[in-house]
Amino acid sequence: MSEIHEGGCVCGAVRFETRAAPQRVSACSCGWCTKRTGAPLGVSVYFLKEDVRFTQGALTPFRLTSDAGRWIESEFCGTCGTTVSWTLEFLPDFRGIAAGTFDTPSFWYRPQRYVFTRSKPDWLHLDGDVPCFAAMPGS
Repeated sequence: MSEIHEGGCVCGAVRFETRAAPQRVSACSCGWCTKRTGAPLGVSVYFLKEDVRFTQGALTPFRLTSDAGRWIESEFCGTCGTTVSWTLEFLPDFRGIAAGTFDTPSFWYRPQRYVFTRSKPDWLHLDGDVPCFAAMPGS
């Protein structure tokens, strides 16, 4: 059975749907995630590319080099600037979706790992069963 979840940018110009369970859910405190969210961490929900479909609007791409030294190609709404999606050099068959862009209830997923904990604030804690990594592990 497919899991269908919908979401979009702040202004509503970009809309998407995912049609499967996520392959990976990561919390991250790398410089890119904290800058793109304006928060101490980002939550990324990864799907196989074929399981993500954009149903409305167009995204603007921007490529940069991450804290791990690999490229990230992010895509944002050209109207409101919301970062909606990205592809990572080391996961080319997957599309990351910004967790906060899913429609309500938006937090139906649970992080499977937390990376770049070396940059997290001291007051931030996750359950003990979420594996944590000071930097990006091999994959």
